[in-house]
Amino acid sequence: MSKNQMPACVKKTTIGGQAILEGIVMKGPKRTCVVVRKPDGTLVTEERPTSQPKSHFWKLPVCRGAYSLFTAMKDGLADIDYSSQFIEDGADEKPSKFEQWLERRLGSEKLEKAVTAFAMVLGIAIPVALFMLLPSFVGGLLPADVPNVARNLFEGLLRIVIFLCFMWSVSHMEDIRRTFEYHGAEHKTIFCYEAGLPLTVENVRKMPRFHPRCGTSFLFVLIIVATLVSSLIFSLVTVTNPFLRALTHLIILPLVVGISYECNRYAGRHDNLLCRVLRWPGLMIQRLTVFEPDDSMIEVAIEGMQRVIPEDDSDVW
Repeated sequence: MSKNQMPACVKKTTIGGQAILEGIVMKGPKRTCVVVRKPDGTLVTEERPTSQPKSHFWKLPVCRGAYSLFTAMKDGLADIDYSSQFIEDGADEKPSKFEQWLERRLGSEKLEKAVTAFAMVLGIAIPVALFMLLPSFVGGLLPADVPNVARNLFEGLLRIVIFLCFMWSVSHMEDIRRTFEYHGAEHKTIFCYEAGLPLTVENVRKMPRFHPRCGTSFLFVLIIVATLVSSLIFSLVTVTNPFLRALTHLIILPLVVGISYECNRYAGRHDNLLCRVLRWPGLMIQRLTVFEPDDSMIEVAIEGMQRVIPEDDSDVW
């Protein structure tokens, strides 16, 4: 099998994953499992019930996209913090005076929650500012007589260029590259499960590393949808002020996230010509964020996958 060829699919699953520091998070319909490889080579796991929306509103199409993204970011940052506890580098360093002052003021538990909350805000704010608001602001700086179509096209191309440059730059960082290799192990393991094969290192190793439901693909779809939705809005209402254009994109962001989620969900669930066309750009972008893993990384992904597979087939998509 070619490493980019999709394997024969016995069933599609809702189980997904996320690469973290020296580990992987596998999220099933009922259980979520975090697996981290410690410096001594042993595996440590943490299991919890999978987060579910309490209100029916967050289960509706489009609305569920915003809930899924927020939950994934909140849980993902907490899981990264958990995995960082097992990294040896800097483990013996003494906390700074500022850290000691914060701990005295807040206590270790409150301090940990505060740091996690701050990281979550930054984790949301930075990509929104970089990929959404910055291109809108720059587009607003163009001369007022520039046609709306040209202005919107410029913003869309600028978003894509910023996104590609950002992904390319982080993929060349050594620590991030290892995380992207775990990302590949996650994809390969899900493919192996969907192909109905036993979850062994040998079987997983043969699977392709680019998966249509990848978060990287979602981000790229989000950029395209943001461009289309904003183009529609700005074709009806002319807005050239850079601050107002950026504010408009911020207001429509939940709608953009919801539509992008539904597009990615549909393209990952079906295999017609339209879906293959929709999936292709995202699969190409994954060349920057999904790398071939080694066998030890595959073992981590298999461990997480086996722990979240439900016995009642409730993960069947």
